[in-house]
Amino acid sequence: MSATLAADFVVVSNRLPVDRSDDENEPWRRSPGGLVAALEPVIQASGGAWVGWPGQPDIEIDPFDFDGMSLVPVALTADDVELYYEGFSNDTIWPLYHDVISPPAYHRVWWDSYVRVNRAFAEAAASVAAPEATVWVHDYQLQLVPRMLRELRPDLVIGYFHHIPFPAYGIYAQLPWRRQVLEGLLGADVIGFQRVQDAGNFARAVRRQLGFETKAGSIRVPVGGGRDRVAISKAYPISIDVATYDELARRPDVQARVQEIRESLGSPDTILFGVDRLDYTKGITHRLKAYGELLVEHRLEVEDVTLVQVASPSRERVVAYMQLRDEIELTVGRINGDHDTVGHTAIRYLHHSYPREEMVALYLAADVMLVTALRDGMNLVAKEYIASRVDNRGVLVLSEFTGAADELTQAVKVNPHDIEGLKDAIVQAIQMPPAEQSRRMRALRRRVRDHDVSDWSRGFLTDLDRARARGHRS
Repeated sequence: MSATLAADFVVVSNRLPVDRSDDENEPWRRSPGGLVAALEPVIQASGGAWVGWPGQPDIEIDPFDFDGMSLVPVALTADDVELYYEGFSNDTIWPLYHDVISPPAYHRVWWDSYVRVNRAFAEAAASVAAPEATVWVHDYQLQLVPRMLRELRPDLVIGYFHHIPFPAYGIYAQLPWRRQVLEGLLGADVIGFQRVQDAGNFARAVRRQLGFETKAGSIRVPVGGGRDRVAISKAYPISIDVATYDELARRPDVQARVQEIRESLGSPDTILFGVDRLDYTKGITHRLKAYGELLVEHRLEVEDVTLVQVASPSRERVVAYMQLRDEIELTVGRINGDHDTVGHTAIRYLHHSYPREEMVALYLAADVMLVTALRDGMNLVAKEYIASRVDNRGVLVLSEFTGAADELTQAVKVNPHDIEGLKDAIVQAIQMPPAEQSRRMRALRRRVRDHDVSDWSRGFLTDLDRARARGHRS
């Protein structure tokens, strides 16, 4: 690790904000995503550093600069990727924290790898942080890092943001290493969650497991010698770079692409749109079931309505995801086989990822956006759809089990487990008068515009500054 790097602001996440490129002249490219957009300006302004895995196993890369940021790669072996990432992070924590929609697996060898890799991230961050620097750790792959970092560098101000749900105590208590994870998170001065409900679940787990005093978002963490340290647990709903989506939606080439998309689908009266990672938490099968039944019942006709479903590849080496893909593709094939005509298809299924320009064109082409997640920390797709609707038209059908549902009150809310209710909501959205669409969409756009990703990061970092001012040290 570079001995000369001493950054006043350090971000720690599972992945670096860049992807490896095949271009010899440009070996690294910026990763898409709201987190990069939110934190890149802060890092550039402070001369900060970003600690993360470069995305390939068994490669050692020295720290390097990219676009005004110091990037600090953490090397992972193929075993680390299998045990820490695919195993504990994505086959234990992910399903457990998403309300056990899929059964979590508990393996001690996975936990041992998780501890080992978290320590490597903590040591990397400790080695590049300047005295009394601010370090912001991100997400469920690194829940042990805050405490490890505090033990290594008690001078630091440490924040942690949890991007996925934090489960109710009855579910969380199943985790064999529940105390260790809570103690890991409580190493931070500020622990952020997507929803008030998640912050409350965390505080209840702390009270039940550790017996610490919690009050109005403050947690008293004993540090020895009869002294306490105060950690803040609070909701900071994450958002998107609204201006980028707004600007793209107004570009003539993007608007021309909207017409091409509609024509390529046979110019239906209504386009329904879903875009998700191929994940069992997203409620894709519930959405397909509801849509298929509407066609069978002739409440919808294939000549009038088309569903476009983008399912981005995800964790393709994990068995549960392989099985989900098979189930979805069999369902799509059956519905299309039963209802397609020569000129019209019921479902256009796309197992790809698309560049942002194409996504904005699809958002603009979609008369109804279907977000039917069974459990979601936030769901930024819902906000991307709203930010793209510069025409103030379109209807968002939104699961009440997403973090976004707390904010986007003008969406048509659904319980995706209630198939009849979901069917009625889809029909309601299709038949919604233009004036009501406009009224709802204007309110949604105002909310998303006023609370964009910069507002999110600013709010969290302000609370970290307050932690510094009140004296975070033990």
